[in-house]
Amino acid sequence: MFLYFWILRLAAFWGHKKARKLVQGQARALSELEEWSKTLYGSEVLWIHAASVGEFEQARPIIERLHSELPFRKVLLTFFSPSGYELRKDYPLVDKVTYLPFATKRNAKQLVEMLPLEAVIMVKYEFWPAYLKELEVKKVPTYLISAIFRPAQLFFKPWGKGYLRLLHAFKHIFVQDQASADLLIKHGVKQVGVAGDTRFDRVTEVRKQAKDLPVVEGFVTGAERVIVAGSTWPKDEEMLARYMAEREGVKLVLVPHEIDAEHLHRIFQLFEGRYVRYTEATPQSVSKCRVLLVDTIGVLSSIYRYGHVAYIGGGFGVSIHNTLEAAVYGMPVVFGPTWKKFREAHGLLKAGAAITVKNYREFAQALDTALANKQQMGKAATEYVNSELGATEKIYGAIF
Repeated sequence: MFLYFWILRLAAFWGHKKARKLVQGQARALSELEEWSKTLYGSEVLWIHAASVGEFEQARPIIERLHSELPFRKVLLTFFSPSGYELRKDYPLVDKVTYLPFATKRNAKQLVEMLPLEAVIMVKYEFWPAYLKELEVKKVPTYLISAIFRPAQLFFKPWGKGYLRLLHAFKHIFVQDQASADLLIKHGVKQVGVAGDTRFDRVTEVRKQAKDLPVVEGFVTGAERVIVAGSTWPKDEEMLARYMAEREGVKLVLVPHEIDAEHLHRIFQLFEGRYVRYTEATPQSVSKCRVLLVDTIGVLSSIYRYGHVAYIGGGFGVSIHNTLEAAVYGMPVVFGPTWKKFREAHGLLKAGAAITVKNYREFAQALDTALANKQQMGKAATEYVNSELGATEKIYGAIF
């Protein structure tokens, strides 16, 4: 942990923006929490911790239910990642948002003693030894939600026994599937139950609240083959540019993961400037264009409703992005080869609602197949999402 801390500090010193935000945020977190604790006046605190944006979306249905039914409960939300914190630092349904103080024994002890914690909820992959040990010592009920476990994880290796023991610090672990529950029970962790993944509930709610986007509607009007490419990275964009050059009668809504000037210039070169930018368009000006480049954030989940097929970016890098945001609209999804850690990707593939690809040849074939079979595959996507609903109710009911 200390080695990691100093690596972060060095990266921050040499100008790495994300590392700098993380180091600065963690450094001020304890003092912020100390000041906030003075305003509690004896109220107990429910602490919810999410690593980043994706884990927050898994916690969000629980937070919204709490706000609706128990509005006077004090809720603390912490993030590890700057991307999560920056996006949700003003989230109105909790009382305090901050970074997780760096996970040393001293910081963990100070935080747990400082705050009158009623309970703690951690999301999916958050196993900070210093915090779990201190919470266990102080007998604070701690829960893990939307978790998923695989045999290859450190807990289940001969040299991972110390980490396996950490799991006993949780009062209850709510896992996504029976395979995870069976694996934990096999290794002596018995306070476990299958609840599913709260993201299915979340994306269903997001679909109900989808925004009307006149520019996108003007772009797709009359089109019979529309691809929405969400959270794309350079490798994804290279293949999309080639595909659009080789196909007629297809429209593309391109939503890059990063929209800084350098990335947008690279996209300009790939597509040879043959697109219209969302922020410069009107519903009338885009009707005859083939490519709409979305150079703003916060609209992807609403854009999917206008497409026929979704391509999910990131699969040729670290991992695919959110497939459920698209699947909830009843559309086929296509993604790259880095997907095996995601249970929902397995589920969509098994249901016949998704296709995974390893190279451009497979990429082009997959998009052609999905466009040709969009109704059948889209129906499979809808049925799969609906079959997985209800995790929020199970978790909320069990804890509260």
